[in-house]
Amino acid sequence: MATQQTASLTIAEMREFASFSEAERGFIERALDIALGRGDAFKSWSRSACDQRAIRQQYLAYRELKQLRALVPQDGVGENVEGFIGPLVRIAAQDLAQESLDGFSAFRFLYERLLGAQARAYLPAVFCGAAALPHIRPCRRKMLLQSLSEAAATAPAWSRREPAFYPVRVDAEAA
Repeated sequence: MATQQTASLTIAEMREFASFSEAERGFIERALDIALGRGDAFKSWSRSACDQRAIRQQYLAYRELKQLRALVPQDGVGENVEGFIGPLVRIAAQDLAQESLDGFSAFRFLYERLLGAQARAYLPAVFCGAAALPHIRPCRRKMLLQSLSEAAATAPAWSRREPAFYPVRVDAEAA
């Protein structure tokens, strides 16, 4: 029974990922490649000098993720919440500024995998903080902030189940 439930939750995660735009799916796959050390992102994802800069920025920013995973405030109480939220807002703002994530759902999907289930409750605040920063274009800022549903913003509790589906890029040449 537990195996069937896990399989159906994994399928739900796959469906959610499939609902994202092509740009969002590509960005999530690239970010996971970088964060999880799945190969050389420069070889796999770089098509231009702009891509190389963005990948380099992600490599530098994502070096902090291991430390941040250890700093996630437990049970909604954290003496060092600013030590977690501050760096995470900076990293998230950098990702949002690349204009490949178009809303909270894709952001949450990615950051659940980058940080783990224990960070879920903090993701709406991190998203709002990052999306509201002045270096995000005003029209994009509005779109991002409007993508956060009231239900997500006011959720009384979040699942502690770790994500099961981690998307991997499949090259057309390899298929």
